[in-house]
Amino acid sequence: MSNSDVYPHNHDEIDFELLGHEKRKEWVLQTNIYGNGSVKLGREEKFYLWFDPTQDFHQYSILWNTHHIVYLVDNIPVREVIHNQASSVVYPSKPMSLYVTIWDGSEWATHGGKYPVNYKYAPFVASLGELEIEGCSLMQTTNSSSIGSCSKNIAHSSFDPLEGDEYIKLTKQQMVGLNWARTKHMFYSYCKDTSRYKVVPPECNA
Repeated sequence: MSNSDVYPHNHDEIDFELLGHEKRKEWVLQTNIYGNGSVKLGREEKFYLWFDPTQDFHQYSILWNTHHIVYLVDNIPVREVIHNQASSVVYPSKPMSLYVTIWDGSEWATHGGKYPVNYKYAPFVASLGELEIEGCSLMQTTNSSSIGSCSKNIAHSSFDPLEGDEYIKLTKQQMVGLNWARTKHMFYSYCKDTSRYKVVPPECNA
């Protein structure tokens, strides 16, 4: 999800990324977030997937509201970014579009660029089995202003379905899934990368 086409200097972004793959090893899923143009500080977290994403369709979901951002894989939460005072400056706040791309990340994606893309395996294909979007739609008017289908000035539960009580925090079952994913499958978090960030980003200690 991104709005860099509308806000090139202070864009927001919420990403799912499948990184370069080595044969006979698990696929790596990366999540990342940028808010208000905070591109100088990458907030990546990486996971080894517990399945081969090329063999069947799987669900990759993003819940984004004023309370938190939750990344889910097959309805299992793998990451939660809570909207609080420490994260508010970099928390995505503007309308975004959804898109899917394939791009060459040879310089960094697979072991820091150790293994570049091998184009003898081209063409590369990304397929979507289904797509579901809920929330407030936004229409662009002729004078470049935007009109939303729900207003922040009116009770959330009446207009934005993702601001309801059931989306404010994770359930106990979801917390179990989140802890499982992060304990068993996460192998990198920017919050623990002291060689990259001498000063830990404030939201890591919140």
